[in-house]
Amino acid sequence: QMQLAESGGGLVQAGGSLRLSCAASRRTFSWYTLGWFRQAPGKQREFVSAIRWGSGLTYYADSVKGRFAASRDSAKNTVYLQMNSLKPEDTAVYYCAANPNPSETYYRAEGYDYWGQGTQVTVSS
Repeated sequence: QMQLAESGGGLVQAGGSLRLSCAASRRTFSWYTLGWFRQAPGKQREFVSAIRWGSGLTYYADSVKGRFAASRDSAKNTVYLQMNSLKPEDTAVYYCAANPNPSETYYRAEGYDYWGQGTQVTVSS
């Protein structure tokens, strides 16, 4: 089992920045993928970003490419999502998730076994 706890959400004006953190309750193994997903009211949960824990390789949805950056700190078992140039359409609950199966596609929510409780990000225009 693994517990994930997100933090860092809040209210920010358009063009501003936030950094989300996701702390894992135990060591994250090198074959894990840590992902970020978001869900806006009335919409389906969507992929935002993912990072391969061992290599640090990152992936992004087209909608956030060039504005968001994922990183990890192995010593702290923590993954981060730096969000810059935020837009009102980025408003959503952001979830951190862990995928222990290296064969699973990183952008499929169904492939992630462990999820955090979510943190609200609100971007005002």
